[in-house]
Amino acid sequence: MDRPTVEIYEQQSARYEAQRTPRHHPQARTFGQRVTEGRPADLGCGPGWYTAELGQPAVAVDAALAMLRRTREVAPGCLPVQADLAALPFRRGALGGAWARNTYVHLSSVDVPLALADLHRSLAVDGLIEITLFGGEVEGRDVFPGDDLPGRWFSTWPHDRLEAVITGAGFALEELEVTTSPDGPGYTVRARRDRKLPDTVGPAMRLLVCGLNPSLRAADAGIGFVTPGNRFWPAALAAGLVTRDRDPRHALLAHGVGMTDLVKRATPRAAELTRDEYRAGVERVDRLCAWLKPAAVCVVGLAGWRAAVDRHAGPGWQERRLGNRAVYVMPSTSGLNAAMSLSALTDHLRRAVQAPEPRTAA
Repeated sequence: MDRPTVEIYEQQSARYEAQRTPRHHPQARTFGQRVTEGRPADLGCGPGWYTAELGQPAVAVDAALAMLRRTREVAPGCLPVQADLAALPFRRGALGGAWARNTYVHLSSVDVPLALADLHRSLAVDGLIEITLFGGEVEGRDVFPGDDLPGRWFSTWPHDRLEAVITGAGFALEELEVTTSPDGPGYTVRARRDRKLPDTVGPAMRLLVCGLNPSLRAADAGIGFVTPGNRFWPAALAAGLVTRDRDPRHALLAHGVGMTDLVKRATPRAAELTRDEYRAGVERVDRLCAWLKPAAVCVVGLAGWRAAVDRHAGPGWQERRLGNRAVYVMPSTSGLNAAMSLSALTDHLRRAVQAPEPRTAA
C-alpha cells in the first residue's frame, strides 16, 4: 500500500475515528451471514467498526498498527494481522470471505489487479468478497479537496475497467452496484472466487504472456502452464525471461513479465473453447493492453489467435496489435505439441521480448 497513507493512519487514527460515523453495520452483518464456510476477513479494518459484524472469530487486517490496536478493543474476539493488501500473508484458500470497505482505494489502480490476484489466492473456491471503491478516472493525493486527513492516496475507477479487472482477477461478478455519497460516485463489488487463474499484471511490463486458457490444474495451483510436460517455464528460464520456475508473481515484480489468458474459463483442454470465446478474449486483452501498455504481447498457442484474428497466422510478429502494442504469436508449449523442441520454444520467447518499435497512435 501507499506508505505515506499508512503513516497518516498510524499518526491520526484517533482523529479519523472521532470524525466519522460508521453507517454500514447492516451490510457488514448481511455479508458475514453469507460466509457460511471458512473464516471471514475484514481487509483494512480501520478502527474495527465492522469486524465484529462479520462473525467470530473474524480476521482483522490493516497495515496500520494503531488501527489494529483499536480493533482489538472493540472486537476482542478478532484475529488481528498487520499486513499490506498488496501482499496478504495467508496460505492458499485460507479465507471464506473478504469485506473491504474503502481500502483498495489506497492502492494505485495499476497495482489493484495483482492485489486482487493475491486475494483470489487467499480465498477458498466460492469464497465471497464485498469491496467498495470510488468512481472516476483520476488518482493521487488531491482527489478529494478538503480531505480532513490530507495527503492520502486515492484511486478511482471507470465502470468498464473495474468490471474487467474483477473478472480478470478470477472472480465471478454477482453485482456491481453504483452508489452515491457526498464525495461522489462509487461502487460496491459483490463477487465470488471462481475456479479460474487470475491475471498477474501491472505497470511497466516488458512482456505480457497470454495463454489460450488455463487448465483446471493451473487454476487450482494459481500458476499458468503448470501442467507436467508443459515447456513454458523451462523455455522462459532458458531464454532468461525469468529466474524462478513456476512463480508468476516473481516474474512480474522482478522481471516485468505479466501473464493472462485469452479465455479465463479453465478447461481440461483448450480444444473445448469456442471461436466466440476467443474473440471476446482478444477484445478483453486489447483493452487491458491499452490501459497497462506492456512493451509487447506474446500469445502462446496459434489456435486461439487463428480462431479469433487471422486463420492463416503463422508464428512471429503479427499485423494485428493489441492496445497498440506489438503482438508475437508462438506455438503451444504443451507437451501435446511434441514436434516443437524446447530449444525452438526458447528461441520464440527470446524473439518475443525484443519488441519492435511502437507505432505512433493515429
